Amino acid sequence: MGVGGQKDLADSPAYTVYTDNDAPKTGESVSCTVIGTIETPYKRMEDCPNRHNKQEFLPCTIRLGAEFAPGLAGFEVGGKALVLYWFHRARRDMIQLPAREGVRDKPVGVFSLRTPPRPNPIAAQTVEILAVRDGELDVVGLDCLDGTPLLDIKRTKR
Repeated sequence: MGVGGQKDLADSPAYTVYTDNDAPKTGESVSCTVIGTIETPYKRMEDCPNRHNKQEFLPCTIRLGAEFAPGLAGFEVGGKALVLYWFHRARRDMIQLPAREGVRDKPVGVFSLRTPPRPNPIAAQTVEILAVRDGELDVVGLDCLDGTPLLDIKRTKR
């Protein structure tokens, strides 16, 4: 057990510490632990705000699993956080998006866009914190579907 009787994540089989010599190489897989879910009002991809539809960002709730909830200590209303989440319904087989009439006249690489299709559909968004509760944050600024897996949260400077 860890500090304060909490489960020590280092005892988990998913926890791996890499040394300089055994860090994963290009093309190899790494594992990530889902630490919670994101509840949003967006039920379909076309409901999500993006640069094309200019829809307003609506409040969302980030809900951490019980074992990760203590990690929210230090978050405050009015603060900002970087949220990392997994676009679980996105395609993972695209490196370039094709030319598309009215959108782009030539193919463009996915790494130059904020588009869900990509080899690792990890999304990152800075949000404003509206409320802090035990294991939950209400935030504004997310663009993901209801039920999106949460990978990490990092408090940012105000």
